[in-house]
Amino acid sequence: MELNGSVAAAPTEFAFTLPRGLTAPDGTVHRDGTMRLATAFDEIEPLRDPRVRANPGYLVIILLARVITRLGTMEHVSTHAVEHLYAADLAYLQELYQRVNATGSSRLQVDCPHCSGAFEVETAGLGG
Repeated sequence: MELNGSVAAAPTEFAFTLPRGLTAPDGTVHRDGTMRLATAFDEIEPLRDPRVRANPGYLVIILLARVITRLGTMEHVSTHAVEHLYAADLAYLQELYQRVNATGSSRLQVDCPHCSGAFEVETAGLGG
């Protein structure tokens, strides 16, 4: 895409809305957030973590904590916060991570079931 003769940069952060949200100790529910694109270092560095060596499933927790730049009013999302997400929210974030890092977009190409016309839908804000 060109703007004024130059190529527009692709987005590197994606807004999302979790299906359920993280409930803070004060009762605040954090649902809206942003996720940035992962770097190679984001994917390699957690492999050195002893929690991942003890339980490879913990990799996703560390990875999401690294790439989620905001969740509600939380500007730093820790592994502790990711550990306390509902399973539906964790699954949603894993799927969003895969999609934006594979395609650079949170949009999906879909076909209308009625007219078979193709169009794109924004999925990052469709948490529920």
